[in-house]
Order: sequence, then structure tokens, then C-alpha cells
Amino acid sequence: MKENMMSKTDETRDEALMPYQKPFPADALDEIVVPQAVPQDDRIWVPQAPNVWFRPLCLNRSQGYWVNLLKVRKSGVLSRHRHPNTVHGYVIRGKWYYLEHDWVAEEGGYVMEPPGETHTLVVPEDVEEMITLFQVNGVMSYVDPWGEPVGYEDVFTKIDMCRAHYAEVGLGEDYVQQFIR
Repeated sequence: MKENMMSKTDETRDEALMPYQKPFPADALDEIVVPQAVPQDDRIWVPQAPNVWFRPLCLNRSQGYWVNLLKVRKSGVLSRHRHPNTVHGYVIRGKWYYLEHDWVAEEGGYVMEPPGETHTLVVPEDVEEMITLFQVNGVMSYVDPWGEPVGYEDVFTKIDMCRAHYAEVGLGEDYVQQFIR
């Protein structure tokens, strides 16, 4: 009896190390694997504003969200904006805060922004470089202090910015395709 239990345990252990044996769905998309999320090649960073860049990781046009690294090398107000959907952020380097809140997002910290929130992102004076991973769902609407729209970004404007930048720096406009789903 004890012998049977041991062989069953060994068999279970062997199965645990076995890859999935059935085929994936025929229409499933490939994974996105980015071995060096914070790239050494500065051409991969797409300029967004003076001293502000983003590095696409996933541009999901079918579900309307994007995941990117935001890099800022200036202090002061970056933008005031509103999100109709949830946003997730993880601070990799530096720190930032919103004028409308009393917390500071610091290196190693996570932030979840609820739908409907309007806030003004500020990078403090003592920060040389801020890099934060953001997942933005839906549109990001830039607004004035009274909530009047002054611009927007969505996954399609991000894709367009990437195409133009990658063509300009010699990577080719199709370089962005690896991030699009």
C-alpha cells in the first residue's frame, strides 16, 4: 500500500513538470515577451512631450488598453487628465504625486486609479528620472483645471506615435507591430 502511494506521488510530480499537452486555440494570439522592458537603445522610447517618453509593452487595440513605461526627465506638472476606466501603475524609478491627493507614488509602489478620477501628475524637484509602468484602459482625456477637454490619448494615438517615431529613428514603422494585439 505504501509503495503504491509513493509511485503515485512520483507520477504526480512528473506530470507537474510536463508542459500542457493539448493544442492552443487556433485563433489565439502569440504572447508578447519583452526581455528588456527598460531598454538600452534610446530609440525605443517614443517622445511624448519635451523630456517625456513612453516605451510600449502592449498596445491592445481589440480591448482598447495599453501598457507602457513612462519616463520623465523633468520636474513639475506633467499633465492633468481624467480616465473613464481603471489605471494601474508601478513605480520603477523615482517618484511622483497628484496635486489632488496627499500620497506620493515612490519607487517600488503600486497605484490603482479608479474610473472617473481627474488628477494632475507632478514629478518633484529632487527627481532626476521617473519611470513608471502604467496600464491604461480606454482613453486618457487631458483637461484644464475646470475639466474642459484639451486633448486625449488612446491605444490608436499611441500606435500612431510609435509608427511615426520608429520610422524616423530607423527602426521602421513596423517595429511597433510586436506590441500590438
